[in-house]
Amino acid sequence: MNETSTVTVTAPTAKAVLAEQDGPVLHVRLNPFEQDDTLSVAVLDDLIALFDGLHERPDIRIVLLSSMGEDFCLGADRHEYVDALALDPTGATLRRIADKAHRLCQALESTHAVTIARLHGKVIGAGLALAAYCDLRAGADTCQFRMPEVGVGLPPAWGGAMGRLISEAGVARIRELMLTCNVFDAATAHRLGILHKVAPLDQLDHAVDAWTRPLVRRSPEALVLTKRMLAGYARADRTADVALLDAHLLTAHLNQRPAVT
Repeated sequence: MNETSTVTVTAPTAKAVLAEQDGPVLHVRLNPFEQDDTLSVAVLDDLIALFDGLHERPDIRIVLLSSMGEDFCLGADRHEYVDALALDPTGATLRRIADKAHRLCQALESTHAVTIARLHGKVIGAGLALAAYCDLRAGADTCQFRMPEVGVGLPPAWGGAMGRLISEAGVARIRELMLTCNVFDAATAHRLGILHKVAPLDQLDHAVDAWTRPLVRRSPEALVLTKRMLAGYARADRTADVALLDAHLLTAHLNQRPAVT
C-alpha cells in the first residue's frame, strides 16, 4: 500500500467524516471529532458529497467505512427530525432530510468501489441500515445490533433499508427483529448474513485486511461488473420495492404524532 494521505474527495465541511486514501483504498471514518455517534444531516451531507466525488476517482477501488467513536452508529438524529418539523410544519424540510438518507444508501449500492463496513460497539437503526448497504461487513464479536424504530413509534423507513435487509437476511428474521426491537449480538448477525465476518476487536482490522489485499489485485472491470450484476439481481428480487416512498411515509407519520423524544 502507498503512504497514507488525505484525499481530495473528503466532503467540504470535514466535520462529520474523515476520508484518507491509502493507495486504492479510501478509509472513511465517521465521528472524527468525538461528536454524537448519530447519522446527522452533517454526516449525510458529507457522505453524499464523498460518494458523488468518487464518480471521477476510478483509482479508488475499495471504500472502508468505520467509526472513530465509541460505537459505530446509534442511528438517525431524531432531534433533528423534531427540529425540522418545528421549523417547517409542512414536512418538506423533514422530507428532504429523509430523501438524503435514501440518496446515500443508493450511492453505497451503486458506487463502482467495493464497500466494506467495519463495525464495533453498537450498531443501531439507521446505522445498521447504512452498514447493510455495504458490500461486505465485518464486526467485532462484542457488537450489539438493534432495530428500535417500532419501539419509539416510528416506521423502519430510513434510507429504504427494509428491502435491503430482507434481501440480505430473510423476511422472517427481519420481521421478528423489527417488531420486537430485540438486541442481537454479533454471532446472531453472522448467522443471519448481516455480518460476513466476526472477529475480536483487536483482530478486526486484520480480518478486514484479509479482504482488501486480494480485492486490490482483482480486475477493476470484473469487480465493477460483478457489483452491477449483484445489485441488479438484488433489486429484481425486490420487485415491490417501495423505498422511494419511505421519506414520504416517515414525514407523514411524524406529522401526525407528538414530538419524538
